[in-house]
Amino acid sequence: MEAMTCNGSGDDSPVFYLVGIPSLPESFFLLVFFVFLLFYLLILLGNALILVAVVAQPSLHKPMYFFLINLSALDILFTTTTIPKMLSLFLLRDHFLSFQSCLLQMYLFQSFTCSEAFILVVMAYDRYVAICRPLYYPVHMTPQTNAALAASAWLTAFFLPVPAVVKTSQMMYNSIAYIYHCFCDHMSLVQSSCSDTTSQTLMGFCIAMVVCSLPLLLVLLSYAHILASVLRIKSQEGRSKAFSTCSSHLLVVATYYSSIGIAYVAYRVDLPLDFHIMGNVAYAILTPILNPLIYTLRNKDVKVAIIKVLCPKT
Repeated sequence: MEAMTCNGSGDDSPVFYLVGIPSLPESFFLLVFFVFLLFYLLILLGNALILVAVVAQPSLHKPMYFFLINLSALDILFTTTTIPKMLSLFLLRDHFLSFQSCLLQMYLFQSFTCSEAFILVVMAYDRYVAICRPLYYPVHMTPQTNAALAASAWLTAFFLPVPAVVKTSQMMYNSIAYIYHCFCDHMSLVQSSCSDTTSQTLMGFCIAMVVCSLPLLLVLLSYAHILASVLRIKSQEGRSKAFSTCSSHLLVVATYYSSIGIAYVAYRVDLPLDFHIMGNVAYAILTPILNPLIYTLRNKDVKVAIIKVLCPKT
């Protein structure tokens, strides 16, 4: 058997071996493949329907739906970064990833995660302006402003993971580095290294705090102002209407941060390795599959637009 040597990221780049779910018997691989394939198809179908419905229906050409299609596009890209490789792993037993491919997957996974957090902040700001400053809404939320807000969310997220990716690429790895996960994320790569992981763990924690805490704080701040404004509305009908415009977004935010909480607990609590892995996999799948359901079931305009796309003659 070939000896494994600890090396850097030079000419002799390491190869990463995705272990998957260690205690899962191979006889269950096909079942897991079909489960993940079903989830992936539902994610693609649900988010693609929202994209098509919003673009095709002029009545939905509003800021809140413009940000919604950004969210749907992110969910498609986010899952396409990880699930196809997982499908290959469980169907074809394709465990290997090149050094460059693994780093690219890690970078895209982090970028799209950050983008989603910032888009949720922009959506909260949109609801804040609509409810707290309705007279200024057409002035503040112009198409140019909306595009700038969305672009800033995407661009910030593309640059934020770069330091972690660069530092991870400079770590030392065995010639075949075993990653105890179904895909390459930051901590799984760090844990597979034979270098000192202290600084990388700290960097990962700092990035996670920026990506999770700051956007969540801004969302909560927006909704604190929204709640104060809604409570000043005297009519019950007016309050209900104001709350209904926020309910879908609040559920999406709750789902997003709940899935992050599951992933965090899975890493920190002393549980079997399989639970750690499945906690992170749930985070990668839960939000993208629930977002279309939430907006379809709770938003009448989106529901009607999707019905028109599916049944154009009705």
